[in-house]
Amino acid sequence: MKTAHFILYVMDPSKSKVFYTQTLGLEPYLDVPGMMEFSLPGGASLGLMPERGIQRLLPDLPSPSRGSGIPRAELYLEVEDPEAFHARALQAGARELSPLLPRDWGQRVAYSLDPDGHVLAFALAL
Repeated sequence: MKTAHFILYVMDPSKSKVFYTQTLGLEPYLDVPGMMEFSLPGGASLGLMPERGIQRLLPDLPSPSRGSGIPRAELYLEVEDPEAFHARALQAGARELSPLLPRDWGQRVAYSLDPDGHVLAFALAL
């Protein structure tokens, strides 16, 4: 395996670009009509694709918009300063689900929802 790409389907790509640029503190390395990608630690990338784009690519799938308001994915990132990432996400428009708290699996984790309803988790080992 060379690289892992995680792709989230988003309603408004320009709004999601601003959200993830502010939250991650990164500019996308790929930004073309229908797709943008951010480099993540460990060699993975986070892609943002318009909901209508996946429908054109794979028309037999149900529309991701049918799942609006239902968490469809979780992006779990281990970072050096989860409190700062969580605060940036909230400032960029995320809705807080849980503040940074110790979890029984040995990490402190904060949870929020991005504007498309994807769960974001920012974590650090205790």
